[in-house]
Amino acid sequence: SYNSARARAVAKLIKLAGPPYYQVFLVNSGGEANENVLKLARVATGRGEVISLEGSFHGRSYGALSATGISKYREYLNTPVPMHRVVSPEEVVQNISEETAAVLIEPIQSMGGVQEIGFDRLKEIQAACQAHGALMIFDEIQTGVARTGSFLYSGHEGIYPDLVSLAKGIASGFPAGAVLVTEQLAAGVQKGDLGSTFGGGPLSCAAMEATLEVIESENLIENAARMGRYIREKLMELQIVQEVLGRGLLVGVRVAEGMTAKELKGVLLKQHILADSSLDPQVLRMMPPLTITTREVDLLVEAVKTA
Repeated sequence: SYNSARARAVAKLIKLAGPPYYQVFLVNSGGEANENVLKLARVATGRGEVISLEGSFHGRSYGALSATGISKYREYLNTPVPMHRVVSPEEVVQNISEETAAVLIEPIQSMGGVQEIGFDRLKEIQAACQAHGALMIFDEIQTGVARTGSFLYSGHEGIYPDLVSLAKGIASGFPAGAVLVTEQLAAGVQKGDLGSTFGGGPLSCAAMEATLEVIESENLIENAARMGRYIREKLMELQIVQEVLGRGLLVGVRVAEGMTAKELKGVLLKQHILADSSLDPQVLRMMPPLTITTREVDLLVEAVKTA
């Protein structure tokens, strides 16, 4: 049923996402968002095969886990959902065919070691999808909502996928997720095709609207880009840091030999700084708040120095 909080939240989300995204389906989580993009792609194309990338993580529900490219998660399933194939980023293009419903991509593989797929490869994948009538989907659950210095990752180079899944920061910690669709895809969705008991509830939508208003009014997209540059500049001055990966405030720190990311994570935790390891034992992942300032970055740098 209609509620005004939902109408306002969706209008704000569509405004920030921009064209070609035309309508939104609201859910409760990233896993649920990914289940729905997979379902929409299969219905829209009439095909079954979904290709995803090695190193990707798409959620812990059955379809999302079947599409996940990190074996320790995927192998938890005795019987994955059929017609999912995981290939290396280098092999995607040659694997797309008239059987392919969609290619599901995390543009920056956060859990996979903060590995960016790269704009040139994304353009090649998009061209191959269009040539074969397949859809391209971006899982922007970690890269979206201003995280990389653009509201959507696709905004950096104008590589717009057909479907986008969002969650995590979209409602400042309140359970919420969203699927963005183009006008062409939205036209094919019939009443009753999609549903969610709690998705789009008034409370989650109020949290979403408030979050998006703060992101816009406090210029947090620009702050993510600016602070991302500052973090990289400062961390690269340290001997322990070999490389800084990612974009904006999705940060991967490649630790120099002699220490692992897990060990650095422990050092930071003792100083009340939260970070996480990744599939690559040398890469530490950090996702600072979008409101971070130079003062907090300087505290982080001092904390890393103690390692």
